[in-house]
Amino acid sequence: MRHILLTAGLLLALGACAPALQDDTPSRAATKHSTVLPPMKVFASPHPVPPDRSNRDIARDFLDLSFELESGRALETFSRFEEPISIRVTGSPPPTLILDLDRLIHRLRAEAGIDIGRVRGDTANITIEAVTREQIRRHLPKAACFVVPNISRLSQYRSNRHSRLTNWALLQKREKLAIFLPSDSSPQEVRDCLHEEIAQAIGPLNDLYRLRDSVFNDDNVHTVLTGFDMLILRTYYAPELHSGMSRMQVAARLPAILSRLNPRGNQIASHPARATPRAWISAIQTALGPGTGPRQRVSAAQESLRIAKAQGWTDHRRAFSHFALGRLTQTINADTSQNQFLAADEFYRRTPGTELHRAYSASHLAAYAISRGQGEQALHILQPHLATAERFENAGLLATLLMLRAEALDLTGRTDQARAVRLDSLGWARYGFGADWAVRAKLLEIAAISPTKGPKG
Repeated sequence: MRHILLTAGLLLALGACAPALQDDTPSRAATKHSTVLPPMKVFASPHPVPPDRSNRDIARDFLDLSFELESGRALETFSRFEEPISIRVTGSPPPTLILDLDRLIHRLRAEAGIDIGRVRGDTANITIEAVTREQIRRHLPKAACFVVPNISRLSQYRSNRHSRLTNWALLQKREKLAIFLPSDSSPQEVRDCLHEEIAQAIGPLNDLYRLRDSVFNDDNVHTVLTGFDMLILRTYYAPELHSGMSRMQVAARLPAILSRLNPRGNQIASHPARATPRAWISAIQTALGPGTGPRQRVSAAQESLRIAKAQGWTDHRRAFSHFALGRLTQTINADTSQNQFLAADEFYRRTPGTELHRAYSASHLAAYAISRGQGEQALHILQPHLATAERFENAGLLATLLMLRAEALDLTGRTDQARAVRLDSLGWARYGFGADWAVRAKLLEIAAISPTKGPKG
């Protein structure tokens, strides 16, 4: 399932630099209805980047993704669909859902070679039911969306939740699954759910924090299927594999499969990453998930950082611990928070393939500079990351970066350019944040960062 996280989501609270925010959801009370919004912007062609890792490392990742659940429970057998896969949509889908679903299906056919298509009938292998966020959280409070085997409606889930019918560990072959996603979230959140839940419905069931370039990672940084993900799914449906195989049987066939599908990976040296301890995962989930008080969140983030240091990590997981702590201390101590974001950016900088991660850090570093009237510094921080947010199809992040850039331009006296950039941000914000009131609230939130516009400006 896709988890609800406070830190890597679309609505980046910048509380240390503006009036303190209680959560990541803009307030309706803060909106100005006079702001005329331009049409929604959407992304054109995807730009997946091929994985840059050894096939030996990818094989290990494939096995850990395919033979474990997110809970850490081992799976005895490999399972997948053995026939062409059909998908139907029910419930109350928002207008953008079908367009984004069709784009995803096209990618799965073209990039992963999977025989999959959308149908309009009453039955399908995968049923996507669009329901409200409240309905989803009533069943799974920590989930933004989720997938379940052998049912087709949310009404069937409660009575079958703990039965053999919906037990992934007992699944021998996939034939019928249901995906439940929110009908009242932003277009981007709905699309992100489509990518993550369909990927798990047809492919691996596990998430691994050690993966820096994948949606199969609970940090929610990547929100659309990457080049690595498509290789994993293409491997999942290789003719050499079939449902019912054991981990040992799959492992024996992976080298030849990956050599055929990813010959470049045979020329790259292996750099295996250490496994992620359950204690670190638990600390991160406590820090960033719902249902925890502010003090407990900060304590959990500090614990995740302690574990990361003890593990000797210098990769994106160490950076993510710093990022989480920075995010959670913004309203407590702006300077401490800034130091954590700087540390996160430094560890991301040392880790290849973390451009998108650095773009998130940049939003906070630039906000800090703006809050201190340092417009040129903020522009310098933001400039490299605008193209990154667009390349990874993250409209919420792109809109945030553009809004920050507009404030920085205002600080440097370039008001006409700031006005044009701010207008450009609104089209992306409509996709990233959804409702008009949410877009207006985000615009006001970021404007309040500037010392010339905030409460004291």
